[in-house]
Amino acid sequence: MRVLVTGGAGFIGSNLVDRLLENGHTVVVYDNFSTGHERFLEKALQSPHFKLIRGDTLELDELTLAMKGAEFVFHMAANADVRFGTDHPKKDFEQNTMATFNVLEAMRATGVRRIAFTSTGSIYGEPDIFPTPENAPFPVQTSLYGASKLAGEGLIEAYCEGFGFQGYIFRFVSVLGERYTHGHVLDFYRSLLSNPDELRVLGDGHQRKSYLYINDCIDAMLLAIGTARDRVNILNIGTDEYCEVNDSIGWITEHLGLKPKLIYTGGKRGWVGDSPFIFLECEKIRFLGWLPKLSIHEGIIRTLKYLKANSWVLEAYS
Repeated sequence: MRVLVTGGAGFIGSNLVDRLLENGHTVVVYDNFSTGHERFLEKALQSPHFKLIRGDTLELDELTLAMKGAEFVFHMAANADVRFGTDHPKKDFEQNTMATFNVLEAMRATGVRRIAFTSTGSIYGEPDIFPTPENAPFPVQTSLYGASKLAGEGLIEAYCEGFGFQGYIFRFVSVLGERYTHGHVLDFYRSLLSNPDELRVLGDGHQRKSYLYINDCIDAMLLAIGTARDRVNILNIGTDEYCEVNDSIGWITEHLGLKPKLIYTGGKRGWVGDSPFIFLECEKIRFLGWLPKLSIHEGIIRTLKYLKANSWVLEAYS
C-alpha cells in the first residue's frame, strides 16, 4: 500500500512511518518541519520505499501534488500546543481545522478514499461520564485545540458521507515514549535539570490523566484500519488506568534520585482548557483485539530514559 503521512516527521508520525516501512508499505511524508525533526526520520531515509516532501498542509496545490498515487492518508499534522491555545487561536484553526479541510480536498482531487485522523480525548471537554465512551454527550468545549480537532472530525464525517470516503478517527489520551517532544515529562525533566531542588507544578497536582505508550498507540491504529469496516470508525485509544500528576512526579523524581520541593500554582486546572480528569472507555478497540502492553508508569519511565539519552531534544524543543 502507498501511504501519505502528513506530519510524518513528528513524534507520533515518525514512529508510525517506521512501522509502516517495516510492514512493507511505501511511504511519503509531507511535513513543514514546524515541530517535526529530520533526525526522527534517519531510519526511514535509508529505505528505498520512502520519500520526504517538505510542504505545508495549508498549501493545497502542493499537498495535492504530493498525494498523487497514494492509497491511504494518515493525517497526523497538527498544532498540539493545548496550553497556549488562547495566545494564538488562529493557529489551531489553520493547522488543525483548515489543514484537515485541505487534506480532504486533496483526497477528492486525487481519488484517495481512505483516511486516518489523529484526534484527541480533549474533544470531550470536561465530561460527566467516566470512563468516557465515544458516544458520550459533548459538553462545552474547553480548549481551542479540542474544538479545532472536533471540527476536523466533523469535516471527515461529512466527506465520508458526501464523497464515499472511509474514515478512521482516533481519539487519543496523551501519548508518550521515544521521540516525545512536548508534555509534562519533558517539562518536568527540563525543570529539574535546571533546578533539582524545586519543581513548579501547574494546578494542584491532583489532575487525573491517562497516558499511552507510543508503540501501543501505533498497534491500535494499524489494527483498526485493517479490521474496522464502517464508513466512519470513531475509536477511543487509551489505557484502562489513570494517574494523578503527583504520581507521575513521584515516578520521575524517584528515577532521577531527586526529592525536590513541589510548588503548586493552585486550582484544579493547570491552564485554560486543561481538563482535570481524562479517562476514556476503550471497549470498541478492545473488541478488535487490542490491549496496551505498557502501563502508564512504564511508559513514563521509558520516555524519561529517552530524554536522558537524547539531550538534543531538550534543546530543539525548548
